[in-house]
Amino acid sequence: MQIILRGPAAGYEAEHTARLFFPEAEKTENLPQDSDFVLAQSHLCTDTILLRLHGRLYWKIALRPQGADPEYTLCRLLYTLLGEATGSTPPWGMMTGVRPVRIIHDMRASGATEDEIRARFLDHFACTPEKFALALGIADLQKPVLDAADPMDCSVYAGIPFCPTRCSYCSFVSRTVGDKATRALVQPYVDKLCAELTAIRETADRCGLHIRTFYIGGGTPTSLSAAQLEQLMSHIAKTFDLAKLDEYTVEAGRPDCTDAEKLRIIKQYGATRISINPQTFSDEVLRNIGRRHTAQDIVDCFAAARAAGHTNINMDLIAGLPGDTVEGFEASLRKAIALDPENITVHTLTLKRASNIVVEHRAADYADVAAMLDKCSLLADAGYRPYYMYRQKGTLQNLENIGWAKPGFECLYNIYIMEEVHTILSAGAGGSTKLVIPGQRRGKIERIFNFKYPTEYIDRFAELLDRKKAVEDFYARYTSQTLRQP
Repeated sequence: MQIILRGPAAGYEAEHTARLFFPEAEKTENLPQDSDFVLAQSHLCTDTILLRLHGRLYWKIALRPQGADPEYTLCRLLYTLLGEATGSTPPWGMMTGVRPVRIIHDMRASGATEDEIRARFLDHFACTPEKFALALGIADLQKPVLDAADPMDCSVYAGIPFCPTRCSYCSFVSRTVGDKATRALVQPYVDKLCAELTAIRETADRCGLHIRTFYIGGGTPTSLSAAQLEQLMSHIAKTFDLAKLDEYTVEAGRPDCTDAEKLRIIKQYGATRISINPQTFSDEVLRNIGRRHTAQDIVDCFAAARAAGHTNINMDLIAGLPGDTVEGFEASLRKAIALDPENITVHTLTLKRASNIVVEHRAADYADVAAMLDKCSLLADAGYRPYYMYRQKGTLQNLENIGWAKPGFECLYNIYIMEEVHTILSAGAGGSTKLVIPGQRRGKIERIFNFKYPTEYIDRFAELLDRKKAVEDFYARYTSQTLRQP
């Protein structure tokens, strides 16, 4: 399938509206002679949609109502035609954004009524009532967290771009620690990361920021050796006032690189929450995605985490993995629930172009994915509540990722970053610092990007630190507070 966009209103939203129905479609400039295509074209006062699907032509031409938004009108016409031609009804309707819950927060903040919010989802976006109810419930649960946020709050993220192996669905910039060249990078990377975290703490102090949560993610943080992990976490403990944190998460991740010693170190140096991420409890599916461990290894790792004293554990599962079935996913859900973690996050497989799963075309049957997510009713029955949600481009069937938690165990960092509540100061290769104007969560967000690859991060570290001076410039512009000198 090819996507052709013409006219001033045919841009990002039209392209991604087409991808709701044809997620692997490629954008092109000219009409293909033989292959399937969809053309979205806006004129001065008319919109035209032309579709060739399996050799059959479909079209709609409509006069744009006076005063109507040209982009929305074109996308609505496009959505209607593609729905009629394919017989498909995306559960989130025309919504292409990744943060449905934020729409509710923003509309409430601007004074919209609950009826207006409902109409926005059901009429404007054509969402199903079930998806709107899901988003609304999450927004209600998050409201006390957002109401308690201070304008000068922030969080810190530290990224570890290394893994023991690369999972087939992954497109993150990470390197496997099995080869000699990568192993040689790890120690200088940890050294630079510690130095950047020191700089972040100094910057936060000068800007008058209150660090509320700390998150070490990846990649796989436990792909570090025990000594390297201890170096990093002991440095964090010395550099930051952990007593003032509301939450400190470390992704313990995969059982093929997480052992009792590393779990002890994570606990000893102050982490309050960890993730142990099976993705599935099927040995066959684990092999399909390139994991070098078994389901029993996951169970053993979880037991070791409990033995080390960890009392807030998250587990990730993915719906739609190659070779999985509705029955298999339900079995994984039941096994995760039986372990009784405090959090269970359910992702829907996302087809990212850089991942092996896309290159090798080994995705599971798309038609089963919605049925898999329907099994999440088991989580509600077990006392878990959905507390944060996000969507991604290329997600199977335009579905969502949801974090479920027992009451009182909701991950604050996940809420903060998804709803863009406050600034996230990011350290490490590929990190993206997000600067939120104090007291204006609905305002423009400014970003500062770290170098993408570990070698760049190490070699151009001085340049990176210079780039991060923009954090202080940002707060000097948007606060009346005089920046404090160290």
